[in-house]
Amino acid sequence: MTTTREGEPGGSDDAPRPAGASVRDGDRASGASRRSLPARLMLFLRQVVAELKKVVRPTRQELLTYTSVVLVFVVAVMIYVSGLDFAFGKLVLWAFGGD
Repeated sequence: MTTTREGEPGGSDDAPRPAGASVRDGDRASGASRRSLPARLMLFLRQVVAELKKVVRPTRQELLTYTSVVLVFVVAVMIYVSGLDFAFGKLVLWAFGGD
């Protein structure tokens, strides 16, 4: 199911528009008037609440697993970057005659 800009159902079973007619022309032709600011805000808030109801929160076990994966990855990257820093530091000191 597709939705229009205002969040109303729409799609392939809508009446066809004449060639060259824009979406706004179609809105005017069907008698739809522009919604007021409070109506648009309420529609937005209803859509936000509907989307938040779809959110799936991880279980405690999943959260611990995800956290440990991230921490292990961060430590691995830190070790890798530290090794590169050490190697490039030694290379620069060797190239420019440092102690």
